[in-house]
Amino acid sequence: MCLRILFAFLISWATAIATAAAPQKNIVLLLADDLGWSDLGCYGNDLHETPNLDRLATQGTRFTDAYAASPVCSPTRAAILTGKHPARLHMTIWREAARERGHRQLLEPACLDSLPLEHTTLAETLKEAGYFNAHIGKWHVGRADAYPQPHGFHVNIGGTLWGAPQSFWHPYKGDAYFRDWRYVPGLEPGKIGDYLTDRLTEQGIQVMEQQVRAGRPFFLNLWYHTVHTPIEGKPKLVAHYKKKIRPDSKWKNPHYAAMVHSLDQNVGRILTKIKDLGISDNTLVVFTSDNGGFVNRCKLNKELQVADNSPLRSGKGSCYEGGIRVPLIVSGSGVSKGKESPTPVYSCDLLPTLLHAAGQKDKTPKGIDGMDLTPLLKKPGASLSRDTLYFHYPHYYPTTSPVSAIRKGNWKLLEYFTDGHLELYNLKDDPGEKNNLVKTHSDTANRLALELHLWRKRVDALEPEPNPAWKPRK
Repeated sequence: MCLRILFAFLISWATAIATAAAPQKNIVLLLADDLGWSDLGCYGNDLHETPNLDRLATQGTRFTDAYAASPVCSPTRAAILTGKHPARLHMTIWREAARERGHRQLLEPACLDSLPLEHTTLAETLKEAGYFNAHIGKWHVGRADAYPQPHGFHVNIGGTLWGAPQSFWHPYKGDAYFRDWRYVPGLEPGKIGDYLTDRLTEQGIQVMEQQVRAGRPFFLNLWYHTVHTPIEGKPKLVAHYKKKIRPDSKWKNPHYAAMVHSLDQNVGRILTKIKDLGISDNTLVVFTSDNGGFVNRCKLNKELQVADNSPLRSGKGSCYEGGIRVPLIVSGSGVSKGKESPTPVYSCDLLPTLLHAAGQKDKTPKGIDGMDLTPLLKKPGASLSRDTLYFHYPHYYPTTSPVSAIRKGNWKLLEYFTDGHLELYNLKDDPGEKNNLVKTHSDTANRLALELHLWRKRVDALEPEPNPAWKPRK
C-alpha cells in the first residue's frame, strides 16, 4: 500500500514538474483591416493570389462562419482586447464618429470614443503571466490615455488614435487623403519607396527575434492597416492583376488585389521567421479581419468598387453577412491541421481562446461575452454550448441605417430601427440573404426579435432616438 501511495506521489510530482517546465506558448495575432470573407483563395477567391494564407489554412483550422463583433473597426478591436461585445462596452462606432449624433431621421447614440482602463485586456493578463507584449500597426481604440501601453503592451509601434494612414508609402503622413494631419510613429528612419505593410512586418520580425534570444514568451499583436483605404497597391502588382482581370471576372479591382497580395506576402514573412527561429511548435498564429470588405468607392480610382464580398450580401457597415462575416484561420501546436469548422464564432472568442493557449485559462476575466474555442481547434466538428450570436450597429453608414441582428443556428434576423421592419433569412439555404422569409415564418421572426430585444436590454445596449428636428424631404 505504501509503495502504491509513493508511486502515485512520484507520478503526480513528475507531472507537476513537467507542466511547470513546459514553455509558455507564443501568440501571434495578425489582424487585417477591412478584409472581406471572400478575399482569400482558401475562401473561394479566384483572382487574389494568397498562397501563404492558403498554406496557413492547410496547417491549421479554417472557420467558415466566423464573424467580426461589429461591421466597423474600432468596436471589433475593443471586443478582441476585452472579450466583451461592443454593445456592452458602449463602443459601437469608430472613434472619430463616436460623439456625433447626426442630423437624420434617428439621432445616433453618443458612444465612448476610448476603451476605458477599467476593462481587463488580453495583454494585461498575459503581461502578468510574464509575456512580452508588442502592439504594431493600427490601434484606433481611443485617445492617448487609451493607447496600447495603458492596456498592457510593453511596446507600441504605429498605434495611434487614427484609423488609417494618409498613404501606404513613406512617410505615411500629411493631409492628402483624410482631412486631418496623420502620421505613423515608430517607423523612423525610413526612405522613399518603403511600403507600410512591409515596414510593420519588419518591426514584428524584430520583436520575435529579440524575445526568442531573451528566452521570453511573447504576444505579437500585429494589426495591419491594409486593406483599408486609401487603396494603394504596389505598381508592379497592380499591373500583374490588370492583366489577370477579364470582362467576366467577379473581382475587378487590381489595386485592391495588389494590396491583398502584399498582405499575404507579409504573412508569409512572419510564418517563415517563426519557422527559422525554431518556434513553430510553440507558437499559436491567428489570422482574421476586423469587419467585412468595403464595397464603396475610394477617392483614388473612383471608377472601381473597392471590394466584392459575394456570394455574401453588402459589406462594411452592414449587418448583412458581407459586413460581418470574416476569415479566421488558427494554426499551431494542438490545432487540427487542414480542417474546417462550420461553428459560428466571433471576435469576442479570441480572448478566452488565447488565454487558454497561454496556460492562463483560469485568469479569464468574468463577465465576458466570448467563449473558449479550444475544443473546436482540437476537434473542428465539435460544437459550443452557445448557438446564438448578436450584432448591434445603431448608426448610419453608406450600406445601412441603424440595425441590430441575431444569428441563431441557421436563422438570421435583422431589425431596422428607422421603421422597425424585420428581415429573416435561412443562411444554410440562402447565404446571400436574398429571400426574406419574415412573412412565411412570422413565428420564428417574432421569437428571434424578442430574443434580440432581451439581449439589448441585458447588455444595456445604446439605441438611436427619434430626431425631433428631422423633416422628410419632399
